[in-house]
Amino acid sequence: MRACGVGDTGDREHQGEQLLLALVADLDSGFAELVRAHERVVYSVALRLSSRPTDAEDLAAEAFLRAYRALRGYDAERIASLRLRPWLLTILRNAARNAARDAARRPAPPPGFEPAEQLTCGPSVEHSVEEQVEQHDLGRQLGAVLAQLPEAQRLAVVLRHVVGLPTSEVAEVLGCPDGTAKSHISRGLHRLRALLTEQPSDGLIAGRTVR
Repeated sequence: MRACGVGDTGDREHQGEQLLLALVADLDSGFAELVRAHERVVYSVALRLSSRPTDAEDLAAEAFLRAYRALRGYDAERIASLRLRPWLLTILRNAARNAARDAARRPAPPPGFEPAEQLTCGPSVEHSVEEQVEQHDLGRQLGAVLAQLPEAQRLAVVLRHVVGLPTSEVAEVLGCPDGTAKSHISRGLHRLRALLTEQPSDGLIAGRTVR
């Protein structure tokens, strides 16, 4: 799997410091900057914790709403001490858990019912419609396989190998020691490889390597 690009560590830390200063100076305008800086990562993780892109959008929006409400109750010192990315992703994880509990309480859909889905991006010069459909189906298949992992392992694999977070931040989001986070990552990858080898031979992700 390939990380979705989180930028150079030095640049990211400088950006984080600037965002914290902006939040302390003016919460509303600073929060708009925070959303622009982190919406891609938050949505990327939400997409792998949800069953559909529309659910991921709702989940990401809920996480940002919770973050804004929390910040309104923080004083300047507490805001300045935040590690924004793991803080946001911890909020996202909690929102995903709540959403999963709510979904479990809802009646099951009729047999054979599948909500209509759209591609996450429109046709482009670089990719034909057929290629986009294959990528879309690949994403759905990989999401279905990831969903079979225990929650901690799934999130650990996504944070480390899709988003590209360092192990220390993965541990912070999971709320566990670094060693435990490394164990979740290792076990999750091992299980993911095993699940991928069980895919039908004509499946889009059959035979693909998970690094």
